[in-house]
Amino acid sequence: MNVDHIAESVENLSPEQVLDTVLAAHPDARECLTSSFQAEDMAVLHLLRQRIPGVPVLFLDTGYHFAETYRYRDRLAKEWSLHLVNVLPKQTVPEQESAFGILHQSDPTRCCQLRKVDPLLGALEPFDIWFTGLRRQQSPTRKNLKKVELHRLPTGKTLWKVSLLADWSWERVWNYTQENGISHLPQYDDGYLSIGCQPCTALPIDPNNPRSGRWSGTKLECGIHTFSERAEG
Repeated sequence: MNVDHIAESVENLSPEQVLDTVLAAHPDARECLTSSFQAEDMAVLHLLRQRIPGVPVLFLDTGYHFAETYRYRDRLAKEWSLHLVNVLPKQTVPEQESAFGILHQSDPTRCCQLRKVDPLLGALEPFDIWFTGLRRQQSPTRKNLKKVELHRLPTGKTLWKVSLLADWSWERVWNYTQENGISHLPQYDDGYLSIGCQPCTALPIDPNNPRSGRWSGTKLECGIHTFSERAEG
């Protein structure tokens, strides 16, 4: 199964066509979606549920999310009857802060590693296809994103990483959610364009870079999309 060939063949296809191609090429795969319940993730989830109704939705529950995010997550999980998987770090927030101090202030990269990256590593192991809401327009670090990539986890396991909306603009994402009656995180109404943990999320510094409000502009990625390496398929 040549993943690179599939990746090349789907670059100009619609999300629905990409999804159908991937599922047909990997019929016995176990699929999941990582979701922070931002608009992109909700659009992808809406697409996935039409073909994989019970797709596991992995939410990295860092303990630092906005209260609004938790309420929205719980409401949508109930309304959409989601197979929600809350992926937890080894330590609670009080345990981590007691051991290491306030890492999101002193060492945000380590905080992301402990509360996002490490938990996700274990959570992805059972799966073969990893769907994401990533888009090239979100950040300079994502400009070369392909819709289908083969990624290798640190354990050596490989899985398909599929970003159905890689070539979509923010306007297209927003229009899709509105056209399909998908509600959104209330933080968007306050001007946020990229929403993660509350202590590390602010209004964007650069309106042309939605993620410029994350981590006070000191970095653009938490690490969950950079811990793995692209593999040849």
